Amino acid sequence: MATVGFIGLGVMGGRMAGHLAKAGHSLQVYNRGRAKAESWVAEHGGTVCDSPVAAAEGADAVISCVGNDDDLASVTLGRDGAFRAMKSGSVFVDHTTVSAKIARQLSVEAKGLGLMSVDAPVTGGEIGAKNGTLTLMCGGTEKAIAAATPLMEAYSSRIVHVGAAGAGQTAKMCNQVAFAGTIQSLSEALRLAQAAELDLDRVFEAISGGAAGSWQMTNRWATMVKDEFDFGFAVDWMRKDLGLALDEARANGATLPVAALVDQFFAEVQALGGGRQDTSAIVRRLPRHKHS
Repeated sequence: MATVGFIGLGVMGGRMAGHLAKAGHSLQVYNRGRAKAESWVAEHGGTVCDSPVAAAEGADAVISCVGNDDDLASVTLGRDGAFRAMKSGSVFVDHTTVSAKIARQLSVEAKGLGLMSVDAPVTGGEIGAKNGTLTLMCGGTEKAIAAATPLMEAYSSRIVHVGAAGAGQTAKMCNQVAFAGTIQSLSEALRLAQAAELDLDRVFEAISGGAAGSWQMTNRWATMVKDEFDFGFAVDWMRKDLGLALDEARANGATLPVAALVDQFFAEVQALGGGRQDTSAIVRRLPRHKHS
């Protein structure tokens, strides 16, 4: 069993760390809000640390799941960053959705210190984190992925090595771009069915099994019908992710017209006070019209 430094015990990180503890690994955890770390240790065992560098001390691997590029840079390269204490030959795995640029930077920094680095953003949501069935999109060397895989298997059901450093993050951007278009078109389909006064359960039954079927339709149609949005992946986070994708596209020449449009639709939902609501709240910006 390994000694793992785990940094970031939010909705996703706390669940992932819990699976590692359940698998028998020894965890040294750090969270910006200490109370959350203490609560996690009370439930799962392990050690609460006062800084990322303390969490990395003597660890075989360090795993992070924080908020954004700045947070990630701070917990790795900052004055109390984990890279200051990680031992040569150990592996760093980041599950934060961040830019491909910082993932590539961390890979270079890690290599210079004799460390291995993996960027491994996730998809599968809180349910996937709870059940240990996340999909991980990984960037890094074959050696780094091989070192990280036995740990990542504790909380995932699919681990895909996409390519070199940064490729995992870029694949996550592709996921979010596809997801954004799907939730918008699903919203339009729902409003069309409502305007036509169709039986919405029958509509779902009819279209969910064919070419229009998607995870979004299966998991969000019923809640969208009920105007229930206070759960799931927040609009605020989706805008962050789409911003990363649009920035990357500007850098590599890709064109993302639908993603850019849907990003502005999500901005409208934020203006309606729905920033913390699930992304399916995008349907709120489409008026309901009854057939006359």
